[in-house]
Amino acid sequence: MSAATAPPVPSATVTPRPGRAVLRAELLLFFREPGSVFWVMAFPTLLLVVLGFIPSMTEPMDELGGLTTVEAYVPVAVLLSMIMAGLMAMPPVITGYRERGILRRMSTTPVRPTAVLGAQVGLHAVASLISAVLTLAVGRVVSDVGLPGEVLGYALTLLLAVVCLMALGALISALSPTAKIAQAVSLTVFFPAMLAAGVYMPVQQMPDLMADIVEALPFGAAAQALNQATAGDWPDWIHLGVLALWTLVLSASATRWFRWE
Repeated sequence: MSAATAPPVPSATVTPRPGRAVLRAELLLFFREPGSVFWVMAFPTLLLVVLGFIPSMTEPMDELGGLTTVEAYVPVAVLLSMIMAGLMAMPPVITGYRERGILRRMSTTPVRPTAVLGAQVGLHAVASLISAVLTLAVGRVVSDVGLPGEVLGYALTLLLAVVCLMALGALISALSPTAKIAQAVSLTVFFPAMLAAGVYMPVQQMPDLMADIVEALPFGAAAQALNQATAGDWPDWIHLGVLALWTLVLSASATRWFRWE
């Protein structure tokens, strides 16, 4: 059979994967924002390093149950990266996409807006978890802070906390009509969130009534659960339940009120 009459050889078909392309594009955009990278992935670890160089912060304290201040601040630094990602970094980006009509225009293409939303939530969640691992490693190397004794309980708490914080960020994005309003709302929630996470004062040092209130919030419940897992105990189911309940409420609310345009 001559070449002229030979049947055409089927060429390899490249299946377009718009979701992967969106994820790659959002990843590049994330790393082009040095502020977000610093506050989410570097600042919590840097804060822990600075505390480790202050001699009084490395002395065991009775009011902290024999822990040093640096040890007490490890779960705080872990939560701080999630707060930065879920409250300060993600909502302005998603709201800005909707404000500029990007999500509406994408709804007419094979790339659905859910791909952008999923990429944003996934990237900030993964960045928070990487920051958590980095914080634990640096705390161990620089300040000789012990690694979590109950690894499974620690990992479960981390996952619940990061999902809860991303749900809170999605709810802020849902309720904010513009990026500037999203920034203002995020900033309003940011400082109470840091207080509840123990940034200003570890939960162990708070007065009883204040500690009870804080432990009913996701940040305080997560901080206490991480402390228990670090000490080698399984996290209290009440703390895990508080985290799960807040996650359900925030996720349902964000789904109910989120608008694509």
